[in-house]
Parts: sequence; C-alpha cells; structure tokens
Amino acid sequence: MTAPVREGTSLRRSLSVWQAVGLSVALMAPSMAANINPQGTAGLVGRATPLAFFLAAIAVLLIAYVFVRLCQYYRHAGSVYVFAGSTLGPQAGAIAGLGLMGTYIFYALVTSSAAGIFGASFLDIIGVWNNQPDWAGFLVGFVALALALFLAIVPAKRAAEVLLSAEGITVALIVVVSAVVLVRMLAGNAPGDAEFTMKVFSVPPGTPTSDLFLGIIFGLLSFAGFEAASTLGEETNDPQRDIPRAILWTAIFGGVYFTVVTAIEMMAFGPDDKGVANFIASPALVGDLGTSYIGSWVGDLITLGACVSAFACCLACVVGASRLLFAISRDFSPGHPLGRTGTNDTPAVAAMTVTGVVLVIGLICAVFFNAKPFDTFLWSGTIGTLILLVAYVLATIGCIKLIWIDKKMPQVPTWEIVIPAAALVVIGYTIYRNVIPYPTSGPAQWFPVVAFGWVLLVALVAFLVPGFAQRLSSGLRELDEESEPEILGG
Repeated sequence: MTAPVREGTSLRRSLSVWQAVGLSVALMAPSMAANINPQGTAGLVGRATPLAFFLAAIAVLLIAYVFVRLCQYYRHAGSVYVFAGSTLGPQAGAIAGLGLMGTYIFYALVTSSAAGIFGASFLDIIGVWNNQPDWAGFLVGFVALALALFLAIVPAKRAAEVLLSAEGITVALIVVVSAVVLVRMLAGNAPGDAEFTMKVFSVPPGTPTSDLFLGIIFGLLSFAGFEAASTLGEETNDPQRDIPRAILWTAIFGGVYFTVVTAIEMMAFGPDDKGVANFIASPALVGDLGTSYIGSWVGDLITLGACVSAFACCLACVVGASRLLFAISRDFSPGHPLGRTGTNDTPAVAAMTVTGVVLVIGLICAVFFNAKPFDTFLWSGTIGTLILLVAYVLATIGCIKLIWIDKKMPQVPTWEIVIPAAALVVIGYTIYRNVIPYPTSGPAQWFPVVAFGWVLLVALVAFLVPGFAQRLSSGLRELDEESEPEILGG
C-alpha cells in the first residue's frame, strides 16, 4: 500500500527507463571526459592508459552494485540521503545527501565553465566573436547556467529528453570519428603510420604498480555521476525496476565506451614516448584526431559538441542537486518552499537556490582568486569529486547494513557481500591517493580543505542543530515501512 503524499510535495511519475539513463549519462559527460581525462592517466602509465580505464570500469561496476541494490529497495528523490539515512541514521543521511548535493553544485560550476570555454571558442572559430576578453568564457557559461535553470523547472520529461538528445549526438560524433580512425589504422593508411596494436593494454617496463593504480583512479573519476538516476526515484514509472537498470546500463556503457575510445586515441597518437607526449599535450583528443583523419571541419564540430555536452551535464547537475535539496527540506520542514513543487510538479525554488549558490561560488573564484574559466573547471572538479567519494562510502556501508546486518533483502545471496566490501577498498584508496601526499603550494592545497570543510559543515548541522535528526528520522521511518513490503512481498 502506498503512503499518501501531501499536495505540493510530490513529484510527477512520468519518466521511462531511457530518460533516467539520460540523466546519468549526461552527468557522466562521456564526450567531455573522453577528450580530457585520459591525459591525466597517460602522465602516469603512458601507453597503458586504456588498461587503466578498463580496470577503472571494473571498480565502477562494484560501486554500481551498491546503488542498484539500494534502488531496488528504496524509491525516493533523495538518493544517498535516503540510502545512508534509513540504514545508518538521519545524521549519516544528511551528511551523505548534503554532500552529494555539494558535489552536484560544484560539478554544475565545472560544466558551466566548460560550456563557456568551448562555447566561446566556437564563437571565435565561426567569426561571431573574435578578440575575446578574458571574461568571455564566464559570460557564455552564465548563459548556459541560466538555460539549465529554465529547463530544470519545466516538466522533468522535457529536461530528460534534452539530456538524451544533446549527449547522444555528441557521443555519436565521437563514435563515428573513432570508427574512422580504427578503420584507417586497420587498413594501413593512417596518418603518421599509426597502426592497430595491443601494446596499449600492456604496462611499459619499469612502471610501478602504484602508478597503475593511481591511473585507475583518474579513470574512476571519469565515471562520476553515473548514479544520478537515483534522484529520480519518485518520477519514473517503475522506479524499483527502471532506476537500477538505468544505473547499471550507464556503468556498463561507460566502461565499454571509455575503454574502446581511449584505446583508439592512444593507438592513433602512438604507443611510443613521442606519441604519449603528443597525447598528453593535445587540447582535445578526439578533436585532433577528427582534424587529422577526416578534416578540419570535424574539429569544429567536436568543439561545438563538447559545448553541448557540457551544457547537458550542467543541466543534469542542477536537476540532481535540486531534487536532493527538495527531498531533505521536505522531511526537515514540511511546507517549506524548498520542499515543495511548483506548477510544473518540479522543485522550482530548490533549483533556483542551487543555481544561485553555483553563481556565487563562481563569482568568488573570479573576483577574489582571479580565476579564469579553466581554473573554475579544474578547481571545482577536484573539490566535487572528493566530496562525492565520502557520499559513496556512506552509501556502501548503508548497503552492507541493510542487506547483511538488518537482513531486509533476504533474497540476496550472502556471498555478494564481497562486492560492496571491495567497493569500500577502492573508494578508500581513491580518497587516500587524492590527499596523500598533501599538496603544499598553489590552489591545490585548498582543494581538500574546501571539500572536507563542506563535509564537516554538514556534519555539524546534522549533529548540532536542535531537532534536525528527529525531524528527518520520522520521514525516513515512514519511507522504510513503505519500502519493505515492496521487496519482501514482490
């Protein structure tokens, strides 16, 4: 039996599994990641970058298992807020939920900055805006952020369709370019005598195992956002079936896509030292290959596609963050504007609040730290990822407690506990390698401070604000009572 909902506090069920996939894929931003992220791994393991991404895909599947199991039990807009809160207590839920919301907020700045960088570059290429000032990227990024807000407050079905279309077109373009490159290498007529070789899946002699694992970490961070569909638990038609499928399919797609595309990129640049050096120095990996293997016009399309992809990811971040804020506010203070939906049955006030915070962070970086658009892209990406890993840890511990300690999903085999346990090891080592050795100079020294400062702040709110935990716990208890019959009786 479904518990009654208060008018103005429920979301409309209208999304299919493919629209849920759209949110996760857009937030993962595979077209952006394929152009930038492999370069960080190549600096550590050279030609073995595709191997590192393959191993990272396996690690992501371990984490995906956690979200799949939790989404089979819970259907809620709160994602990790509910996963950790219902299993570990309301304080843990608040830390996880507000932490993930923080990640989405910082990622919204990351992606709006990227949209500004690629958008301004495209305007320069086509002659619309030449001789641009330093703030051109910020202006275009602000327009992207404003448009993301607009699409976030119209019915979610339209926003999901935009996400699917935008990222789908860009990924299709990358796949086409990759296919052309692969065919030409197999045919023996590739530029620079590039050839198909499996050396890209072998570690160069003398490369320490620790470097390979650090390279896996860079690949793991490329998948960040694959779990975004978990915030649509109240808007999909069959959430306990569709949301787990969306998360799992997104993780599998990302694994295949990143491994194959990165392998083709490394083969085309060349697995020798010169090729790896050119690979690391490339401003846009697929863009450069498109120009070399097809024509210069392809590079322009890749630039435009990267801008569209960044915007789609920005929209996904605003959607995800607003639903987390909506879910927590609804439980903490029923009737509060942040916990209510608007005329479109979407959390409009929460979306406007999230967008305002993103804008303020960007202004602080630009005004007080003289940041350029690429700086806000890099800084916010690192900070958001560190916060994300903390939310993953809490969700994984909650999964173990729900299934094997509280035994609320008895149909799950006992041996499967090794999967979330392995996920904890991967996440823990990822956090360790991002903090140790601690950076002592430059902007990097502030990344852990801001990231864990955010986590500390939300922890203080969760434990010290009078009545905070008690108000959240009542809503979480009702949710747990509602969810249990769905699993045990179904």
